[in-house]
Order: sequence, then structure tokens, then C-alpha cells
Amino acid sequence: MKSLKEIKSNGKLEILRESFDGMSGMLHMTGLKNCTIIASWAGGWEHVSVCPSNRVPTWNEMCQIKDMFWDDDEVVMQLHPAKSNYVNLMENCLHLWKPIHKEIPVPPTLYV
Repeated sequence: MKSLKEIKSNGKLEILRESFDGMSGMLHMTGLKNCTIIASWAGGWEHVSVCPSNRVPTWNEMCQIKDMFWDDDEVVMQLHPAKSNYVNLMENCLHLWKPIHKEIPVPPTLYV
């Protein structure tokens, strides 16, 4: 994940609230067509949720968010868990995830 200073300097995001405890943190922001964006890093994961008020984020919006929080060469994922692990607290919300200090396996470029 980019440094907090880099994320804060992004002109497309307005930080409304910050919360940090040394091991984890959260930024609550608005921007990108009235989305609420929450970023956190704890429990071995970097995580950003993207929640427009009246619709699901588009692929392009998720790509923009990925670029705001991670470098171009970093791999992040949208996860489809087993149905028994579904949690849906905000209907229009999508998430980006990256494990800390671990590589995400990816298929060969030919398959993508």
C-alpha cells in the first residue's frame, strides 16, 4: 500500500476522519462520485472498501481506487468468499484486499 502521506496528498479524496492505533488505521473519505471509501490495514491485510450511496462501483472506479492506494506493480484482489462466509453490511460496497508481506498468486498472463 502507498504511504499514508501519498494517500493523503491525493487531490481526489477528502479525508473526513482518521483513526490509528499503531498496528492498524482507518481513513474515512468521500470522493470519486460521492463514494464513501474506508481504508484499513490490520490482521495481516490491507483493505479498501468503496461504497457509492446508490449503486455498485464500476470497474473503472475500482481501478482508480486501486491506483490511489497501491503502486502499479502491486497485485490486489476482489474476493468472492464461500457463501457461508458472506457478510453484506452495505449493499453497494465492493472491497479490495492485499495480504501484507505475502504474494497473491496470479494465473499466467496468457490466461488473463
